[in-house]
Amino acid sequence: MIKKIVSFFMFALLSHAVLAQEPPRVNPVIKKFGGVFEIPYAVEKPDPSLFYKIVIEVQDMRNKPEEINWALYTSARLLNLHVMSGVPLNHLEVIMVVHGEATYSAMNNEAYKAKYKVNNPNLDLFKELQSAGVKLFICGQSLINREVDHTKLVPEVKVATSMLTTMTTYMMKGYVPLKF
Repeated sequence: MIKKIVSFFMFALLSHAVLAQEPPRVNPVIKKFGGVFEIPYAVEKPDPSLFYKIVIEVQDMRNKPEEINWALYTSARLLNLHVMSGVPLNHLEVIMVVHGEATYSAMNNEAYKAKYKVNNPNLDLFKELQSAGVKLFICGQSLINREVDHTKLVPEVKVATSMLTTMTTYMMKGYVPLKF
């Protein structure tokens, strides 16, 4: 009898563990970052026939210095979500403008390590974003206000006059603004 009860509880426990497992994440574009879940039962999905023009304002660095910047990670998710949903990568034009606290995320490893005493965890993510066609800019005003040397940035990020002028310019060109 005890054997049957133990067997029942073991079966129930294992069944619960199997049912509670998270589905696998997919990374169709940004391979190391921004994994997303397929939602086959979704009724609202991106339209693969559209061309998506998106300008992303990356301001925050809410995470610890040894962690990947959540706003950059979310940008990787944006790309993965669209491509997973059937939007061809060449239908995505994404501009990213880094400023504010996030400015420090774009420092090269030497400068980042001098400031935070850890390696910059965002280096590979910047490379993957650029490889996927994302144009990466940093606010020149933030560089000065945050005392970040423009020669000590990751090579993928280019300096813009400001976040404000970059955002308004791309919005006037029909880009949809997002803020992370």
